[in-house]
Amino acid sequence: MDGRLKRHIKSKSVVNIVLSIIVVAVMIRKIFMGDFMSVFMCVLTLLLFNIPMLVEKYLHVDLPIVLESIILFFIFASTICGEIASFYTKISWWDTMLHTSNGFLMAAIGFAMIDIINRSPRFHISLSPMFVAFVAFCFSMTVGVLWEFFEFAMDYWFLQDMQNDRFVDVISSVSLNEQGLNDAVLLKGIEKTTLHLADGSTYVIENGYMDIGIIDTMKDLFVNLIGAVVFSIIGYFYIIGRNKGTFAKKFIPQLQSKEEKEKTKA
Repeated sequence: MDGRLKRHIKSKSVVNIVLSIIVVAVMIRKIFMGDFMSVFMCVLTLLLFNIPMLVEKYLHVDLPIVLESIILFFIFASTICGEIASFYTKISWWDTMLHTSNGFLMAAIGFAMIDIINRSPRFHISLSPMFVAFVAFCFSMTVGVLWEFFEFAMDYWFLQDMQNDRFVDVISSVSLNEQGLNDAVLLKGIEKTTLHLADGSTYVIENGYMDIGIIDTMKDLFVNLIGAVVFSIIGYFYIIGRNKGTFAKKFIPQLQSKEEKEKTKA
C-alpha cells in the first residue's frame, strides 16, 4: 500500500475516532443523569458512524475524505448537537443549515450512483451531463420529501413536534368562511390565542397564532432544493471537464481501485 493511500485511510479514521470519543463521553454523562433517551441517541449515533465504512467495505465505493467527514459531522450535528444539546431550539439557523447540507450531500450521493453506472463498461448507456445532474437533483429532493414524511409521521402518531411549530400573527383560511364559500377569511394582527380545553381549562398563547409545522416543512424543502441545485451544478461541470473537477472530486464517491478493495476486505 502506498503512502498516499495510508494517509487517506488514517485521515478518515481520525475524524471518526474523535467524534466517537465525544459521543461516548456524552453517553456516559447521560447514563449518570438517568437520561436514557439521550443514551439511545448516542448509541444510534455510534451505529450511524459506521455507515461510511460499511459502504466502502461491501459496495466497494471510496468516499472522499471531505465527503465522509461532512457525513460524520452531519450525523453528530443532528443527533448530539441538535437533539441532545437542543441546538434546534437554541440556534434558529441550525435546522436550516442541516437541511441545506442534506440537500447537498444527497445530490452528491445520487450523482455518484448514476455517474458510476454511466461510466461502467457493464452498462451500455451513455447519459448526458445534464441528465446526470438532473437525476442527482431529483434524488436529493426525493430524500428530502421522504424525510418530511417521516417528521410528519412522528408528529402525527407520537406527538414529537419534529416539524417545528412557530408563531404567526396573520392567517388566511377558507375554513373560517361562514357561508362555506371558497373565499379565504383574512385575520391580521393576531396578538394572542386562547385555547379552551376539554377538561374546562384554558391555555393562552401570548405570541399570536401557532402554525403547526407547515412553514417549517416548506422552508426545509426549499433549502434542500438550494443544496441540491448547488451540487447538481458542480457535478455538471465536473462531468464536462472531468480532469479539472478537483473541487467536485472532494464530494463525489468513486469505485475503489483493486488495492483499495483488498484493503477493505482485510
